[in-house]
Parts: sequence; C-alpha cells; structure tokens
Amino acid sequence: MSTPVIARSTAASRTAVVSITRHGITCAGKIIAALPGAHLYAPEKFAAEAATASPASHTCYAGKLGEQIPILFAQYDAIVAVVSLGALVRLIAPCILDKSKDPAIVVVDEGSRFVIPVLSGHLGGANELAGHLATALGATPVLTTASDSRQTLAVDLLGRELGWHFEASHDELVRASAAVVNDEPIALVQEAGSPDWWRNHANGRSSQLPKNIHCFTRLEEITPEAFSAILWISDRDLPQTWTDRLAGKRIIYRVGTKS
Repeated sequence: MSTPVIARSTAASRTAVVSITRHGITCAGKIIAALPGAHLYAPEKFAAEAATASPASHTCYAGKLGEQIPILFAQYDAIVAVVSLGALVRLIAPCILDKSKDPAIVVVDEGSRFVIPVLSGHLGGANELAGHLATALGATPVLTTASDSRQTLAVDLLGRELGWHFEASHDELVRASAAVVNDEPIALVQEAGSPDWWRNHANGRSSQLPKNIHCFTRLEEITPEAFSAILWISDRDLPQTWTDRLAGKRIIYRVGTKS
C-alpha cells in the first residue's frame, strides 16, 4: 500500500532564520519580528549585530554555514535564509531527501525586496510562509510553482485553511497536479464541507474556477473514464465497486472541524 502524503503548515512551525552578513542580519531582525518564536543563526563575528536583531533568541556559530545546514534540516520545520539563492541551493543540496519530509526553505534578499520559496513550496508550506513574509516586509513573493503562477487549483492545498486533509499516494498526487496545470478534465465531487474552498484557497485565489475543473455533488454522477483526475470531498468510505475505477487518479479529502 502506498504511504499517504501529508501536507504541513508553517503557521505554528519551528523556524530558523539564517544570515551571514552584517546587513543581512538587519534584514533577519525584521523577519524574526514577523515570525514569533523564530530563532536567528549568525556567524560569531557578528554576535553584537545578532543580539540587536534578535535579543531573545539567537545562536552565533563558529566555522561555515554549510556545517550548520544539516543540523537545521533536522531540527526545524522551516528555514528562512538571507543568503543568495545560488549559494543556498549549493548548501542545501546534500541534505534534500523527500518533499514530504524536507523543511520549507525560503530565501530573502538583503534589501527585503523579494521573498522566494526554494524547497517544499506546497507540502512543507514554503509558499505560505513566503506570502506571510512578503506582506510583513512589503516585499514581492516570487512563486514559481505552476498552480500558483497560473492561479489555478493546487490539489495538495485544497481545503487546508478549512481544516481538511487529503488521502493520496505520491503518484496519485503527482498525476492529479499535472492534470490540473495541463488543463486536462478534472472532476471535483463535493459531498461534505464548506463550499467556500476556492476563495479560501492557499495563497489566495481571486479568479474564476478554471474551466477544466468540473463540479459534482455525488460520486455516482461522474464517469471516471472521462476525467484525468477525481478530487472527492466526502465523509463516507469509498464504495468498493469504485476502487478499481478510480485507481491511480483519485485524491480523497476529509473535512475537519472547521469544515
């Protein structure tokens, strides 16, 4: 049996903020202010600046930042780095394991002009974190995931703000996500939960629902063979007679207490 993929949120996560320059630490102080509970990491030669930027929560390390990255990967849910994008990519590359486990990684430039999710944009919550920081810093979020750049449905985030969670294997998630952004026909069947999931969709959605997403109120209304993916929002068990018909292309959403 495939292991279900679980989306994580950075709303109440353990977050490390990293900077390696004097001006970057000043920027890091603004980030810390926007993320209560975040912890600043800076080189020991900038101990005074770190203490000013985050007096209640900072660590000054000796040696290179690359030596700290594996530790931060193991201890934190999210890492915000005031470091160049290229340098950070080289630093985190040896630590990357799996999109369902890797921490959210976000880069901010020293001028606080751009906020860029680098890793775990959806499942790890990096896009959500970038949006929050962009608002707090007055910066521009640079979202490169296809569903966000096109303002379409992100199947791994559907209903998350409403307390929903989904049941799907990694392959099913990839297949459904690709079908959505490639404008293939999608059946969205909602039998439970709030109908306000589009306006409350992660990272904000103000446009109309994409035309390739067709809505139904009962699973029995659809012809599975006519759709590339089926998104089923329901509290009931999947009927046994439908298991084979939906194999490999269904995502099941269970509504939470917010519904």
